[in-house]
Order: sequence, then C-alpha cells, then structure tokens
Amino acid sequence: MKINVFRTLVILIVLSGLLYPKQAFVQEKLNGKITISGAFALYPMMVKWADEFRKLHPGLRIDVSAGGAGKGMTDVLGGMVDIGMVSREVYPAEANKGAFAVAVARDAVVPVINARNPALNDILSRGITASVARKIWITEEYKTWSEAFRIKQKMPLHVYTRSDACGAADIWARYQNGKQEDLNGSGVFGDPGLALAVKRDPAGIGFNNIGYAYDQTTHRQVDGIRVLPIDLNGNGKIDPEEDFYETMTMITDAIAAGKYPAPPARDLYLVTKGKPASPAVKAFIKWILTSGQQFVRESGYIRLPDAQLGDQLKNF
Repeated sequence: MKINVFRTLVILIVLSGLLYPKQAFVQEKLNGKITISGAFALYPMMVKWADEFRKLHPGLRIDVSAGGAGKGMTDVLGGMVDIGMVSREVYPAEANKGAFAVAVARDAVVPVINARNPALNDILSRGITASVARKIWITEEYKTWSEAFRIKQKMPLHVYTRSDACGAADIWARYQNGKQEDLNGSGVFGDPGLALAVKRDPAGIGFNNIGYAYDQTTHRQVDGIRVLPIDLNGNGKIDPEEDFYETMTMITDAIAAGKYPAPPARDLYLVTKGKPASPAVKAFIKWILTSGQQFVRESGYIRLPDAQLGDQLKNF
C-alpha cells in the first residue's frame, strides 16, 4: 500500500513538471528598453531604482534623463518616453490627454541662501514665512535683506527662480498662494543650475528640491549653500521644534511626521500615457511600489504610507 502511494506521488510530481514548467515558478527575466525623463526632483531616486531593478533583469535597459517636470509630461504624452517623472499633480488638461499618474515617493522644496551671506546667522535664526516669501518672489515688495529679514545688512536681494516648467517652482509658488508664472527673479534652468547660482552669489536666495540642497553621500547641506528654515508659527524666530534642517535625515523625518508644511512638501509621480501596457514598464512600476520602497529613505526621500502605496497598486 505504501509503495503504491509513493508511486502515485512520483507520477503526480512528474506530471506537474510537464504541465507547469519550472520557469513558470521563477520570476520572468525582462528584456528590452524603458525610457524615462522629467523632474529633477525624482531623478536621483529613479537612477537608484533603475540600477537595482537592472540587477534583477540584466537584459533590460533603462534610460533616465532629467529635464524638469514639464519636459517629462510633454515627452510621455508625445510618445517620446515610456515614463515621465512629474513632481506635481497632473493638470486636468493633461489627464484629458491620457496622463495616468502613480505616486511613488514624497519630498519637499526648501528655500536656500548663500553660506557666505554676511548676515547668515541672523537670517537663519529668524527663518522665512510664506508672506515674506511672497513679498520676495511674487510682489517684489522686498528689495533688500534688511527689509525682508529685519536685519542691519542692507545689501540687495538677488532673487533666483526656475526658468523651466517644473514641479519645484510650481509647489514653491503654491506655498505663496501663487503659480509658477507669478514667480519673479533671475531664471535658471534646472535644480543643479539654481543651486549653483545661489552658491556663487553671497546675496542670492532661491529654492531647491531637498535632493539638491543636501549632499547624497554625507546627507549634510551642500557646501556653499544653507537651507533657510521656515518659521512655522510666525513668531519671528526659529524655535527648537522648528529646527530640523541640519541633515537630510532630520528634514525627511520632519516631513514624514507632518512637521514641514505642504506645500512645499509634495508627492512625486510617475506618469504614463494611459495605463501601462508594456510588461516591462508595468513590472517596473509595481516593483517600485513594493520592493523598491526599501531604497527610498536611504536616497533622501520619504516613503509613502502603506495605505497610499496599496491604493496606487490597485490602479493597475
């Protein structure tokens, strides 16, 4: 009896191997190419995700390029790339053209000033509010550092903004109850360009995604620029509970805890034209929403809540 049972089990195992080949139980290796362009804000994170996903699928090529959220949206809707990186919400007109967005991480835009500003310590101790920012970038009521920050230093404000259509400028303007086109100042292309412009100018003030205000290796503020704290309670000084800007870890923890205002904190999106049909694109985005989330914090971004990640997966 025992022998017959054993023989039956052997036959079943052999048949299962014929009906369901071994490779059916192993994750299929993807091949081909995925093209991605768009937001500078998401670029460092996407490079990390692409590198890690290629380790699982060596035959898959993933090309990633930065150029601003506007370029990412234009490229994906125009069929130039498979995925657009967008650091703002999708506009209704874009959704009508087929833009399908999936939130994948969270970050923020921070105001930055030159580390050689003569009144650096006074300015950092006072911080900035939305109303002061508005009078610097939008209404241009404040022309000097003395007017804006109530300090003795009367040197002129050298205001910088982004020249390209981008999520950083969009969210920074929204913090001031405006739109990107309302922002004034010397226009500079891209996050790296704006950070460099402020770094070269002791009187400069601008804004950057946190990935460009902090060094990706040391997680300290980039040499030559300092992040300008936001005076959350508007009392004219940065209180201990408002002081979380020294390192990338400190500010990302503050954003995750809801201590940093939104805007300028925001979700970051991957956009496809319609729901992705390509097996490679679909698998990559699903991996980003699941296993890929393990790389978010180490890259200086904020992981989305599990419930939100689950909602994104349901969209597929």
